[in-house]
Amino acid sequence: MTAPRHFYTTADLPREALDAILDRARRLKSDEEDPGHPLAGRSLAMVFFNSSLRTRVSFELAMVQLGGHAVDLTVGAGVWDLEVRDGAVMDGDKAEHARDAVRVLSRYADALGVRSFPRMRDAAEDAADPVLAAFLRHATVPVINLESCLWHPCQALADALTIRERLGEARGRRLVVAWAWHPKALPRAVPQSAALVAAQLGMEVVVHCPPGYELDPAVFPPGLAPLHEPDPGRAFRRASVVYAKSWGPASPYGSPPDPGLRPWIVDQGRMDRTAGAILMHCLPVRRNVVATDGVLDGPASVIYDQAENRLHAQKALLLEVLGTS
Repeated sequence: MTAPRHFYTTADLPREALDAILDRARRLKSDEEDPGHPLAGRSLAMVFFNSSLRTRVSFELAMVQLGGHAVDLTVGAGVWDLEVRDGAVMDGDKAEHARDAVRVLSRYADALGVRSFPRMRDAAEDAADPVLAAFLRHATVPVINLESCLWHPCQALADALTIRERLGEARGRRLVVAWAWHPKALPRAVPQSAALVAAQLGMEVVVHCPPGYELDPAVFPPGLAPLHEPDPGRAFRRASVVYAKSWGPASPYGSPPDPGLRPWIVDQGRMDRTAGAILMHCLPVRRNVVATDGVLDGPASVIYDQAENRLHAQKALLLEVLGTS
């Protein structure tokens, strides 16, 4: 049996494969290509361990519009909570093991989508991406990462499509991942994925963050780790894209950002330092905390284009993963 073609991170895609998916997404969005219903009779089982709006809706509609069917399963709300540790003695609150649930779902559906969230208690545990790892171990059909502890590759595809729409050739342009304060400790899946896919497009990637919030270069493939620049004057200079996002400190892991860092917000002053950059954010966004209304609703903002592009990029991805030419 041929091994399933999982999609865990955009690093799984050689540059030509990434370009092919983005090119097809563009054609699908512009109606240059009418795919018909190539996924008729095909199904996607989506398992959500945490809340979702754009991911849930865009994948379900993508399957429907391509002629397929998506099943939406929310763990803890009508679906058994899953134990993901192999060898666990299941005498606690977990009613079913991923080994069993994933193998059963693999017999029902043609592909599985999994969305999880780090517990933000133990850095080493989260770095192992335990939920996605369990699905990848036990699935016999393709698994699509709908967001995990480390990566949000489907968001990254939409981000890349948006960048190409707005900039044309992205190679050599600068993308700044701009850290912003947040009342909670958020994971690093989105900033890491945005930085990775931008580097894959040949962009210069700079992370603007306070000391102690740097992204770990070890999670990136060789040669694709971003630079870090805490000085806003140097970070935003020449930027073509500003990607606003918050995440928690490396230590103490799981603690909320220091309230003294509240002035770290993406506002017009930050945008004025750029070379006419577009503003990106994955949504949901805490307005006037992570970024001001002025920039989120201003002419440089492409946040709704990003959200729309989830649908088109994921259609192209589904056609690739499910083997439809």
